[in-house]
Amino acid sequence: MAMTLYSGPLSLFSRKVEIALVEKGLACERVLVPFSQTEGYAPKHPAVLAANPKAQVPVLVDGALTLFDSTVILEYLEDAYPVPPLYPRDPADRARCRLVELAADEVVMPDVRPLMHRSEPPDPARLEAQEAAARTAEDALRRHWRRLDGQLAGREFFFDALTVADIAMFMTVLFALRLHGPRLDECPALAGWYERLSARPAFARVLGEVAAADRELSPHLGG
Repeated sequence: MAMTLYSGPLSLFSRKVEIALVEKGLACERVLVPFSQTEGYAPKHPAVLAANPKAQVPVLVDGALTLFDSTVILEYLEDAYPVPPLYPRDPADRARCRLVELAADEVVMPDVRPLMHRSEPPDPARLEAQEAAARTAEDALRRHWRRLDGQLAGREFFFDALTVADIAMFMTVLFALRLHGPRLDECPALAGWYERLSARPAFARVLGEVAAADRELSPHLGG
């Protein structure tokens, strides 16, 4: 029986799981839950409400097992379906890989959130303050880009092969770029890594689907 993934058109964390499923060659039925920029994920999908106390996607159903949280799901997929691997074999590198994923989700992503108003219907009364906060966040993102550029210098991936670290950081960088955050032009190693990943089918599909969702749900975001 194929797995089922409850996902969202602009859910960064769901898209992490989608990429991992494709990279592992796992069959999965995807259910895209309703979303709009004005109402968010409302009404909440009943399966998501039943599975996740936080009422958020992603939710993965694999037989009798139901999981939520992208990190928990990715670790389960690695344990249950270890080939091809998406974590390094060496225990120290596995821990470092988890730290890169954590940094993507909890260190870099907080500096992407102040840009998110750019995908929402503009609020003239708040726009000036929102953009001031966004400029501060953009300075922080430039510092993140320089740090990541140093980590990736001379490397194809963060580790010896594609891992969860690459998937998680790619999605965070993608969301920064789609929200008109700092470009990668001054960080050639980071830019090259992003371009290489963008060419892989699993990543390219997500790029195309996020762009299509933005055209439908965030037309004011522009190109």
